[in-house]
Amino acid sequence: MKKYESIYHDLLALIENNKIKAGEKLPSEFDLQNKYQASRDTIRKALLLLSQNGYIQKSQGKGSIVLDINRFNFPVSGLTSFKEIASDIKGKVETIVHTCECIEPDEEIKKLLMLKSGTKVWYIERVRKINGEAVIFDTDILNADIVSNLTVDIVQNSLYEYIENTLGLRIGYAKKEITCRAINSRDEKLMDLKNYDMLINIASFVFLEDTTLFQYTLSRHRPDKFRFSDFARRTRQNFI
Repeated sequence: MKKYESIYHDLLALIENNKIKAGEKLPSEFDLQNKYQASRDTIRKALLLLSQNGYIQKSQGKGSIVLDINRFNFPVSGLTSFKEIASDIKGKVETIVHTCECIEPDEEIKKLLMLKSGTKVWYIERVRKINGEAVIFDTDILNADIVSNLTVDIVQNSLYEYIENTLGLRIGYAKKEITCRAINSRDEKLMDLKNYDMLINIASFVFLEDTTLFQYTLSRHRPDKFRFSDFARRTRQNFI
């Protein structure tokens, strides 16, 4: 085993045994060099392995921060409401509604939802708290001609439950894009970010079964709290 791998496993054991807790910093590179009698390059290789495997986040000027390895599992390919996912999350789960209003859309929103002239939209901001921490910030924009009469109580409970069971609409599918984005002032105001300056950003265009686009959602997740999973099957190819 190479020296950087040995250092990696030693640091990993400290993290997994909770000797260094989530949110705490690892010793500085200089301190690690002295502790392990190793070169700077060797220490950096060990830290890179920890970072690549999701145990730490390296932040310029802030050192290496230990991530919470007990992450919540979020499906990528499915179209599931937070209320449905929350039933599988251990701990206290809350939805805080910050905004729920019917507004005149700007040009950008009109293009996103391909709206007709004069159509209004619902603009909704919700924060999801897990065990008291605000770790998800959802922004939903919905065509008000399709989804009507929303209230704070409805969106605090389940938007999709209302759309399907009360309005009788059939939600069909979504197109999703997952990126990593820098935090903004709204994130800082509404989320518990700790030392994180980047978020997992999931943009979704949601369609009814008849292919009508009715919703655009931007869901921002603190990276230490979630694992995004999918199931993939290979389709056999006929090679010539």
